[in-house]
Amino acid sequence: MNQVTTPAPQVLLAEVTHRCPLQCPYCSNPTELIKKDVELSTADWARVFEESAELGVLQVSISGGEPAARRDLTELIGAAHEADLYVNLITSGIGITKDRLNDLVGAGCDHIQLSLQDVDPDGAKLISNLNKSLERKLEFAKWVTDISVPLTVNAVMHRLNLDRLPETIKLAQELGARRLEIANVQYHGWAALNKNLLMPTQEQSDRTNQIVKEARESLEGQLLIDYVPVDHYAEYPKPCMNGWGRVALIVAPDGSVLPCHNATTLTHLAFPNVINHSLENVWYESDAFNAYRGDTWMHDICRTCDRKEIDFGGCRCQALSILGDASAADPVCSRAHPHALVIDDDTQVLELVEPDLITYRPNA
Repeated sequence: MNQVTTPAPQVLLAEVTHRCPLQCPYCSNPTELIKKDVELSTADWARVFEESAELGVLQVSISGGEPAARRDLTELIGAAHEADLYVNLITSGIGITKDRLNDLVGAGCDHIQLSLQDVDPDGAKLISNLNKSLERKLEFAKWVTDISVPLTVNAVMHRLNLDRLPETIKLAQELGARRLEIANVQYHGWAALNKNLLMPTQEQSDRTNQIVKEARESLEGQLLIDYVPVDHYAEYPKPCMNGWGRVALIVAPDGSVLPCHNATTLTHLAFPNVINHSLENVWYESDAFNAYRGDTWMHDICRTCDRKEIDFGGCRCQALSILGDASAADPVCSRAHPHALVIDDDTQVLELVEPDLITYRPNA
């Protein structure tokens, strides 16, 4: 793959910190969290935003952890805006006062994506390990819509809250959200440690598929619904990140550049850092980003499959985790693996009784 055949990236996910007031047991951050003392400086992030815009990126999603944990968040948003990027802030809403929100919007924040752990206060507290987290999020959401900033609700779903999906959809409407992400937990990192607590049943998964289908039909033109299903029950794998190094790139708090959230588990790859590499060089020339582009790396069953331009072989991290081979067909794929590999019938599914059954992610 080379510069001619590799399209420019469209989206930059800027993970500016791993610090967070919440302790969600399915957090997409790696289990080895990056510490504050090695986070990129404001000036480094400003350069990253400029380079990404020059590379062709149209949108930056500023995320974490909780990006509000950085005192320079207003400056970071301003720098992204100055680079002529569409700025989406992905936040828990915790730690952002009404005045600070106005400052962020004034600096150039175009859109806010608010995470939602549950529509039930007790359920939200259980997952976030923070008192009144839901109540604080609802207040924040009202501030956002009051100043007419577009709002997306990101509802992370799992066995403990999937039965409240209809109420979740209703709440997104009541909050004035323009978009709802119904995102079933992806079982990597922290979520893998809590899989026996969070994995939905097949019945829940099937019911969710139907609820989403009906909601999309009934709310067409009112609420855009994006849906990440439970891939462990799927017939085919999801197109992870829309294909390795095809659409998006992630810059971690320390400047490491990754093709997906969990890529650091692929320890046979060395991921470049923005401190000593340009984003252009990383995107087009680095071995890590070229490792799983195209189809030459694929096993025959994937390379000859008519779905290879749909799911691009699926998830490399999942293939490595379950099969021990990052180039293998995604374990979800029924064509490559007729027998289920991702659901272990012998695994005990725990009924949640006490929070001490959960492996919480640390705050920092």
